[in-house]
Amino acid sequence: MDKTAEQLASLKSLTMVIYILQGLSVFVGVTAIVGIVINYIKKDETVGTVFESHFNWQIRTFWWGLAWSVVGFILLFAYGLGLVVWFVAGIWAIYRVVKGWLKLNDNQPVMPA
Repeated sequence: MDKTAEQLASLKSLTMVIYILQGLSVFVGVTAIVGIVINYIKKDETVGTVFESHFNWQIRTFWWGLAWSVVGFILLFAYGLGLVVWFVAGIWAIYRVVKGWLKLNDNQPVMPA
């Protein structure tokens, strides 16, 4: 079933909110949890739309970011290497948020998702 213009506008706004939550998570980690919960709750509504790739991108960003954060925490006790991992993971997360936001702004899917 095709989405109405109103439904698509709502999904676009929601996708933007999740990118904002992910961007804020670089400084306040809990916002990423709110974003991933929204991703999973609304994911089915994005199927067949340009927003499906954005939701997949956001979900992967969350899980990989979490994985790198855990690795950073473990390595924190090994000569402070965890700080380097956290810094690189933060830059990577910012890149993913910016790339996704720009593609969203152009109404394009994020590839590869």
